[in-house]
Amino acid sequence: MTAPSSSKPALRIRKAAVLGAGVMGAQIAAHLTNANVETVLFDLPAKDGPKSGIALKAIENLKKLSPAPLADTTRAASIIPANYDDDLAHLEDVDLVIEAIAERMDWKLDLYKKIAPHVSKSAVLASNTSGLSINGLAEALPEELRHRFTGVHFFNPPRYMHLVELIPTRLTDASVLEGLEAFLTTTVGKGVVYAKDTPNFIGNRIGVFSMLATMHHTEQFKLGFDTVDALTGPAVGRPKSATYRTADVVGLDTMAHVIKTMADTLADDPWHEYFKAPAWLSGLIEQGALGQKTGAGFYKKAGKDIVVLDVAKRDYRASEQKASDEVAAILAIKDPADKFAKLRASNDPQAQFLWATFRDLFHYTAYHLADIADTARDVDFAIRWGYGWKLGPFETWQAAGWQQVAKWIQEDIDAGKAMSKAPLPAWVTDGRAGVHGKSGSYSAAAHADKPRSHHPVYQRQLFPDPLLGEKFDQGSTVWENDGVRLWTLGEDGVGIISFKTKMNTVNDQVLDGIQHAIGVAEEKLKAVVIWQTGEPFSAGADLKGALGLLQAGKVDDFRSMVANFQRTSMRIKHALVPVVSAVRGLALGGGCEFQMHSARTVAALESYIGLVEAGVGLLPAGGGLHELAIRAAQSNPADPFESLKKVFETVAMAKVAGSALEARQMGLLRDSDVVVFNPYELLYVAKQVAISLAESGWRAPLYNRQVPVAGDVGTATFKASLANLQAGYLASEHDVAIATRIADCLCGGDIERGSLVDEEWLLELERKHFVELAQTEKTQARIAHTMATGKPLRN
Repeated sequence: MTAPSSSKPALRIRKAAVLGAGVMGAQIAAHLTNANVETVLFDLPAKDGPKSGIALKAIENLKKLSPAPLADTTRAASIIPANYDDDLAHLEDVDLVIEAIAERMDWKLDLYKKIAPHVSKSAVLASNTSGLSINGLAEALPEELRHRFTGVHFFNPPRYMHLVELIPTRLTDASVLEGLEAFLTTTVGKGVVYAKDTPNFIGNRIGVFSMLATMHHTEQFKLGFDTVDALTGPAVGRPKSATYRTADVVGLDTMAHVIKTMADTLADDPWHEYFKAPAWLSGLIEQGALGQKTGAGFYKKAGKDIVVLDVAKRDYRASEQKASDEVAAILAIKDPADKFAKLRASNDPQAQFLWATFRDLFHYTAYHLADIADTARDVDFAIRWGYGWKLGPFETWQAAGWQQVAKWIQEDIDAGKAMSKAPLPAWVTDGRAGVHGKSGSYSAAAHADKPRSHHPVYQRQLFPDPLLGEKFDQGSTVWENDGVRLWTLGEDGVGIISFKTKMNTVNDQVLDGIQHAIGVAEEKLKAVVIWQTGEPFSAGADLKGALGLLQAGKVDDFRSMVANFQRTSMRIKHALVPVVSAVRGLALGGGCEFQMHSARTVAALESYIGLVEAGVGLLPAGGGLHELAIRAAQSNPADPFESLKKVFETVAMAKVAGSALEARQMGLLRDSDVVVFNPYELLYVAKQVAISLAESGWRAPLYNRQVPVAGDVGTATFKASLANLQAGYLASEHDVAIATRIADCLCGGDIERGSLVDEEWLLELERKHFVELAQTEKTQARIAHTMATGKPLRN
């Protein structure tokens, strides 16, 4: 066995402190708490009330924010509120200090001087600045702290944005960076990109420039803000909020501040003349229209409608958000080279606008690559993970044909059409086909391709986020049908079952496929993991097929399908090898039931798990209610009803957990199930759990022939609570009918309280109620409506 590369101990972070309880500071503290890191949240002493009142108020506010910074609201109580007058002693046993106060160099430097005497000799100190000089900040620190200081820039909102920029100073110790990278990647679940110490680093330098170029060309081509958002959102692989909606969400004052930072700190940038807020942005700010937080910005709500600012009229008008027919047709072209050629050749102002914004983004990014990042990979990941683009700027350029696009950019520079006359760097036109290839990604500073990081933490990512053209080992197929593929990766004896259906929904081929694959695994393998090659885990049953059987009057076939669903869940539960479900994204209905019957579930933090059948007028009948009844009986054999209260409400109201931690609170995950913070580590951890179970002699639970149930008394108690909901118009008659059947299944049917039943009794109850509900006119209407609109029908 080889010795570790460094003799220094690994960076262990048991406790952290966040300085500054503003929007970012409080949310960083929340996410560290999500990850089970004990966290102290500091702010200034309050003038009135409790001395740590500012931090206390920020912690309370975390419960109200949307999207939720806390993966489970009960965790708010674990954050320790503190103030700089009384509580600096907390810093003495803290392993990581993250400063997240306002972007004022003088304020940050004053705070560092104040805390420095209290920071432990082994602690790492980091600034969450979004653009100030990390080396400049380091100068305020005592000599002994400087080698443990770095920039750590989270993107907003910190729980959901994958990107964290790590910005070392000239003196930051390499072991500090390696330890922090491992902590941020595995414990906090982030994608780490190293940035050079230049203003706004990588993400905001390129992302904000892209917004500035978009704003410039909005004026140049005289387009409406809503039209620009129609062009710069999902149509080009970017988030729905596109450009101006994003600015409203971020806050127009914040946007203006970032632009001013660029203007103040990048005087020598060839694009400097564009680093200013357009007149209409400044005008909105002067009026106090700062975007979403003030109720008006580029957009605002007028009754139920969304209206958009019309600069010419100086008033709001109805928002249309639509591309022209010609541009919509061009954007629908699959081949990027053909798409870009047609955009550039078109006379449609919208097409010219799109070409111009991409051209200037490519030009700017190539020009600055050597200054801001080690490789093109870092730039593309920073923009994808920090701004939610499907492809980074270099990937987009490369996909469209590197040399052809470079030639067009040069032609536009020569013709004076580009925003800047700055030359394209020589490496751009040296005959290359792009910046990403088999040998790695291009480094302009080193003038060479560099492979991905060899940091040990990335060995846990069996399928990392791929760059354009990157291919990873797809494993060896053991068996497959039209519904699933059973395959192996490596020689560890773990089979992986992946679905082949759209949204990984469950149909007959998937049900039969899982059962057969488990049989093959019992003969040839030591364990199985159910893992999908992309999100979601499973959106549940194939409703179209189910509704087709009902409408054709094939009730027996429908009943057989339900029985097959249950058979599959029981096959998962009673397999002779451990079956582990690796869940990320949606796990609804049948997807939720499969993971409930697994030996273990390993769930990514961002897993949204729920038994949602009540929303389409049905009840869970893949064994889900049977499994909840068994768990209730096991947790409290004398009175299963106590344990059923919480899960009844969850199922009857079709609740979906907002995270894996919340799913555990709701009883849809077990305490023994594992939560993973980095989704790219999910398969690795699931395989390790499966191997551990197999190696420890795991055996499936025995078939349960004596399940104590809550019986008719339990069902009657649930029905009484439903009557109150109906009386208050919070539930329709059909809602109550569905919920009553759910109660009957959970409580074991119309039998005496405390009666003992077997598992088949509970499964039969599920089948009976499911098939009867499915034949009702109102349930069929709900299914049809959900299929047509994607939304539930209340009838």
